[in-house]
Amino acid sequence: MTTITDRSDAAATERPSPTAASVDRRMRVFNATCVGVLIALALLWLVPLLWAVDTALKPNAETTNPTWKIENPTLESFRTLLEQGDIINWYASSLITATLSALGTVVAASLAAFALSRMRFRFRWAIFWFILIGIMIPRQVLIVPQFREFQVVNLLNTYWSIILPQIPLAIAVFIFKQFFDGLPRDLDEAARIDGAGFFHIYRRIALPLARPAVSAVAIFSFVWTWNDLLWPLLALTNPKLMTIPVGLATVQGTYGIRYADTMASAILGALPLVLVFLLFQRRIVEGMANTGLKG
Repeated sequence: MTTITDRSDAAATERPSPTAASVDRRMRVFNATCVGVLIALALLWLVPLLWAVDTALKPNAETTNPTWKIENPTLESFRTLLEQGDIINWYASSLITATLSALGTVVAASLAAFALSRMRFRFRWAIFWFILIGIMIPRQVLIVPQFREFQVVNLLNTYWSIILPQIPLAIAVFIFKQFFDGLPRDLDEAARIDGAGFFHIYRRIALPLARPAVSAVAIFSFVWTWNDLLWPLLALTNPKLMTIPVGLATVQGTYGIRYADTMASAILGALPLVLVFLLFQRRIVEGMANTGLKG
């Protein structure tokens, strides 16, 4: 037994260890593979975008047989949407509802998450799990009860009928709680020694440190509210209050299936979100990397 053990130990010591050059080579291969996969996914994502632009620049008569060749490029579809719809008011309504929804989500979710993370009270974990269950409930299940509630309180055809149901509170509370759980509790204890209360610690310590989470939740809520179609379509009938997806959908409904007009409306609706992403892409990445969503 002693001889076998000695031989195995000797073999282990004689086994060559990877050199720095081989480790560096493996890292370069791994990085190149990751970059290649990201480029492939980016190109795959660009295909429908390019197809939408290609279709929107064609006359409707040329879109019945889809091709990548634009023989007679035109902006007629965009001109039709701008003339037939009140697109300026729709953009303004979308901006108001999406901004207020993002603000409400940040305030409500951060307060709830801070209480769940820092305070100790009965049924705390039951409440947190109840909130998490809300993430898995399809929104379509709640549409009829929500419609009846807002009808009873006479809030249909108002901005509040769009803002309040649009707040994605469950996922936002989860993101904020993940972030607050990672903050050192020594900060809270030091603040309490100085006489700080709950709201003082939340406003002066926790919230400033949670800027990545605030950015991630605000952008997520803004995009969520801007893109929503089903609930605003039911809650709004006043053309002056329609959001951009609802307004463009009503214009499309008057023309039937016209692919050029459909793609033009999709581009007009998504253009502000593309600009938001280009302006705040660093905040988005930082927020997702610092809120526990990185795995």
